[in-house]
Amino acid sequence: MNTDANVSKPKAIFLMGPTASGKTDLAMALNEAYPCEVISVDSALVYRGMDIGTAKPSSAELAQCPHQLIDVIDPAEAYSAARFRQDALQLMHNAVAAGKLPVLVGGTMLYFKTLLEGLSELPEADPDLRKQIELEADSKGWQALHDELASFDPDSAARIHPNDPQRLSRAIEVYRSSGKSLSEWIAQQSAEPLPFDVVQFAIAPNDRQVLHQRIELRFKQMVEQGLVEEVRRLYERGDLHIDLPSIRCVGYRQVWEYLEGRYDEKEMIFRGVVATRQLAKRQLTWLRSWPNVTWLQSDDKNNLKILLAAIR
Repeated sequence: MNTDANVSKPKAIFLMGPTASGKTDLAMALNEAYPCEVISVDSALVYRGMDIGTAKPSSAELAQCPHQLIDVIDPAEAYSAARFRQDALQLMHNAVAAGKLPVLVGGTMLYFKTLLEGLSELPEADPDLRKQIELEADSKGWQALHDELASFDPDSAARIHPNDPQRLSRAIEVYRSSGKSLSEWIAQQSAEPLPFDVVQFAIAPNDRQVLHQRIELRFKQMVEQGLVEEVRRLYERGDLHIDLPSIRCVGYRQVWEYLEGRYDEKEMIFRGVVATRQLAKRQLTWLRSWPNVTWLQSDDKNNLKILLAAIR
């Protein structure tokens, strides 16, 4: 039930979903049918020069439907959830002032959560503790650390994959430094509600196998379109390395390791597909517990009508 406060808020659309689910195509169709400002919610699309492996919209698509928060920073730089929230809020207010509907589309669920709920005041990073955790991972493996996380913070363990060392390390670091789990910190954060009336949609195929097939087909197409050459240009710059957030992006890490000679092209493609499927699984795990979301079936011809009905 809408309160008077909700009625007075400007409207915004969230279009969320796993990789390769058809979010971009649907956002572009909506933009053709209604005056929108499309804002990307994707931690990989912010990087310049990383186009093929991120499935960045083409120049022609961007000319037809401009996306905000694409090509924001160089791959040597870092982009945070806090900065995303600040940038996205400004763009959303600008869109409303211009008479447009803010449409936030992407699959970086942490960014959506931060935008909706604000930021939790987490303990500051502890480089010494982080180094200790990395040394433990080298000797015991990240799976052992993930098992440890599950013992004191099952909610975070359900969201964080054992193959996601950055987030896994941070969750363990927070607990060891403060004695409180990451989930406890997030639950105690001060509410900073988004000043918009948000209608939330998630899009995905009903059949997981269909999503897996789409992911495999798309990754192979990326390789055919020049993904290896794109990563090679980054590799040869000399100022980038595999531990940067940009190079840890799905697909880029696997091609980088291929260029280092760790395995052949066939193995690189296999690992890239597997890593992308794992990413999609994590995104779906977030979305299954997401409140107030309407699910759309990928490629359903009625999706645009459903979005327009929600707007009007």
